[in-house]
Amino acid sequence: MTQLHRVIEGTAILDRLHQALTRYVVLPSPEAIDAVVLWVAASHAVPAWAYAPRLVIRAPEKRCGKSRLLDIVEGTCFNPLITVNASPAAVYRSIGTDDPPTILLDEADTIFGGKQAEANEDLRGLLNAGHQRNRPTIRWDNARNRMEKIGTFAMAALAGIGQMPDTIEDRAVVIRMRRRANGEKVAPYRQRRDGPGLQQIANDLNQWIRGHLPALERAEPTMPLEDRAADTWEPLIAVADLAGGDWPGRSRHAAESLTAERDGHTVTSDRIRLLTDCRAAFGQHDAIPTAVLLDRLKTDPEAPWADYGGTGLSAMKLGSLLREYDITSGNVRFTTGQAKGYQRADFTDAWQRYCPDPDGEASQPSQPSPPSSAPGRLAKVVRLKPSQPALDDGMPPPPADATGTA
Repeated sequence: MTQLHRVIEGTAILDRLHQALTRYVVLPSPEAIDAVVLWVAASHAVPAWAYAPRLVIRAPEKRCGKSRLLDIVEGTCFNPLITVNASPAAVYRSIGTDDPPTILLDEADTIFGGKQAEANEDLRGLLNAGHQRNRPTIRWDNARNRMEKIGTFAMAALAGIGQMPDTIEDRAVVIRMRRRANGEKVAPYRQRRDGPGLQQIANDLNQWIRGHLPALERAEPTMPLEDRAADTWEPLIAVADLAGGDWPGRSRHAAESLTAERDGHTVTSDRIRLLTDCRAAFGQHDAIPTAVLLDRLKTDPEAPWADYGGTGLSAMKLGSLLREYDITSGNVRFTTGQAKGYQRADFTDAWQRYCPDPDGEASQPSQPSPPSSAPGRLAKVVRLKPSQPALDDGMPPPPADATGTA
């Protein structure tokens, strides 16, 4: 009988929060609504969690509802501390407790964008470290002549235009807002009028959640995700499992959907983009001269390599980027001579780990691509399988027997 009462209570409170969100804000999908509901509920159970997921509310333009959504989050989350700017020291002092407030940063793009990004590296480091429990910052207290540990663990939500730092989004539930279309209506929000209703929801959430902290601390929900994404979503799914009803299924669907959406809109790092483009440049060949690889990379009109670093990708820059994956150039003997180049086998492990091909390898690679013995053309490979074309596409070759460094 007690179990039945708990399930009904939990679902009813989450449903009320769901109704409040959709009354004042148009979110991009049902999964996004469920995610925000569960994130707000999870903020009331911070003492139970090993991880404190971030909530990123981003939009491509103004007037997409991100600040209004943050208003509703502020009205319903646990002990909100909202700001449009903050020094790292102030944030440290605010959250260095066993039961920290929920940090809400509006206009976060002005903190982490443009020239301000470097100046706010400490704040970004705090938000990254605070995703996991027991990652304090250490400071020396000159006045007391002793070392001081300051906690960083706290729930945090950020709202702004454009993508947040990738290290933050990698630890976040990301909500990609969009401007309301014709016919999409919301009720106007006024804090004096509507705030008390939201506060009642917050009080009920807190009473329900705080009564089940030991169960939430022991919870090990079955996760549809892995690694850091699982760490981020575990508190939300634990709350959904506690509530019961259809929330457990909805939470897992939201986790899979929003994680896939986030990954699909994540800006790829230069190194991973380079790995992917190198795979395309190799085609089916076992090896390729450095000069030919550079030419192929720089002739892709949608790639950044022609203007990379202001002067274009050079052999030295290429080598520096690839060295992080233990990929280095060397002297390769092609059918028409020797030249500096890269072996396909050296890329295989990095391709599999960082940019796996969803279609897999279509066929086996051919013999190494040769340097040309005549200016302006690549000599054809003479021992290719009939189905595999020679590297003969009019790109400038390196000189035969070149031994310059990559």
